[in-house]
Amino acid sequence: MTEAALDDVFADDITIPAADGYSLGATLFLPRGAKRHAVLISSATAVPRKIYRGFAGYLAHRGCAVLTYDYRGIGGSRQLALEGYNRPKSLRGFTATMADWAALDVSAAVSWMRERYHNLPLFYVGHSFGGQALGLVPNNKEISRALLIAAQAAYWKLMTSPERYRVYALMNFIGSPLTRALGYMPGWTGVGEDLPKGVFLQWTQWVSSPHYMFDDTTLTGLANFAKYKGAVRALCISDDPWATRPAVEMMCAGFAATKPEIITVAPADVGAGKIGHFGFFRPDHRDTLWRGAAEWLQAE
Repeated sequence: MTEAALDDVFADDITIPAADGYSLGATLFLPRGAKRHAVLISSATAVPRKIYRGFAGYLAHRGCAVLTYDYRGIGGSRQLALEGYNRPKSLRGFTATMADWAALDVSAAVSWMRERYHNLPLFYVGHSFGGQALGLVPNNKEISRALLIAAQAAYWKLMTSPERYRVYALMNFIGSPLTRALGYMPGWTGVGEDLPKGVFLQWTQWVSSPHYMFDDTTLTGLANFAKYKGAVRALCISDDPWATRPAVEMMCAGFAATKPEIITVAPADVGAGKIGHFGFFRPDHRDTLWRGAAEWLQAE
């Protein structure tokens, strides 16, 4: 375990066990002073946890114990496999789906934070797939407030044009044949990090379906959407070509036991030229988007 100071925040690189015992790479951010809240940050598809380091440190500065982590096959969790902590060592033949990420990895991260900080309110930040996963995990009732950032039902026709056609072609005409041939989806195609075969093919199936994951009759985790009764705020970024307002609304409609608040943010609202799907996590939004998000999370 390594430890480094982020201003007045400690950051420890650790491993946490998934529900099946698989080792996940993670980073725990702690304030030097009193801890008032616990926050779990769940990543977007093919995005390593290091992308969320600045925002996690900011929340820790405000008195939160914050955990970021990598799903199996991604970032530090993939590196653990290469170093011999897990098997198999290569993504070729690596067995994992997006449903596994939710059921085995996200659920375990929720349990780890709940057990470690059982006296603190537990909040959740989900980016893109990380927000979708909130509805799939069986223990989401442990979370009292959830901030969803660019989390959407990513049906390709709900994306903006011409991006929708690029995504559809990449996934169906390039990505799927390539993934079946190689045994994994290589990141150099533009998807981000390399993805396990099962993850990419399930993702392609969902993106091609009019109601995204809600059309997947094999996805048993869908029943867990109804278990979540905490507060939800979903941020829709106006220049995000993937998580458009209709796509965010479709995702939020799955949370039948609560009433998500959907807020559309335009770059001009925060003095920015662009934000897009990933821009929320840039440090230049520290005094605008980050502050507003933290104030909402800690308003309980």
